[in-house]
Amino acid sequence: MSERLDYKSAFPEAVQAMYHLEAVIRRGGLEASLLELVKMRASQLNGCAYCLDMHSKDARAHGETEQRLYVLNAWRETPFFSGRECAALAWTEAVTNIQQGHAADAVYEEVRAEFDEHQLAVLTFAITQINSWNRIAIAFRPEVGSYQPAK
Repeated sequence: MSERLDYKSAFPEAVQAMYHLEAVIRRGGLEASLLELVKMRASQLNGCAYCLDMHSKDARAHGETEQRLYVLNAWRETPFFSGRECAALAWTEAVTNIQQGHAADAVYEEVRAEFDEHQLAVLTFAITQINSWNRIAIAFRPEVGSYQPAK
């Protein structure tokens, strides 16, 4: 597929605002590895190839193992993720799949047991941010494979 629109050039002010929010989220106190897992899982749910390529590269750059990346789509069926990571992944699914109804109280209670209020706010902003990026990438089709992580 070819790129439909160079959205970074078409609306640079909006892209810069999104980059700014990314920076705020990165400084929010959550582990980079956890944020990458969340971004990968939301991108899997949304079917965003560009974001999956990007965040698999970023996850590896932050020390993520191939094994965990391979089974992320079936994280509930593996012993590879901590309770904190499982709670974050379940919350990611609940927030990403919001069209199926409200995020369940049980999922919220599970994530609140692992994250304080600030951390949960950061996590939720990270989830909504990657969902926005997914929709932009799916709409405009940037070249999959073109992303290279910062050195």
